[in-house]
Amino acid sequence: MHRYIVLIEKTEDGYNASVPALPGCVAMADTKKETEELIYQAILFHIEGMKEEGLEIPEESETEVETMVFA
Repeated sequence: MHRYIVLIEKTEDGYNASVPALPGCVAMADTKKETEELIYQAILFHIEGMKEEGLEIPEESETEVETMVFA
């Protein structure tokens, strides 16, 4: 089982999601819920394509995730 960090950002038009460990794996939608569903499918599709091409499936790195607030 692979686990990946997914970044979800609120934009003027809705939400964007990306997976840093899988460059090019992105999703966009009007709602956060829809974006979460789409990025899940995008991850599966991305990994399937990598397997078909015989590429190594990356593991998530030892990335630390923090939220910083600046006033």
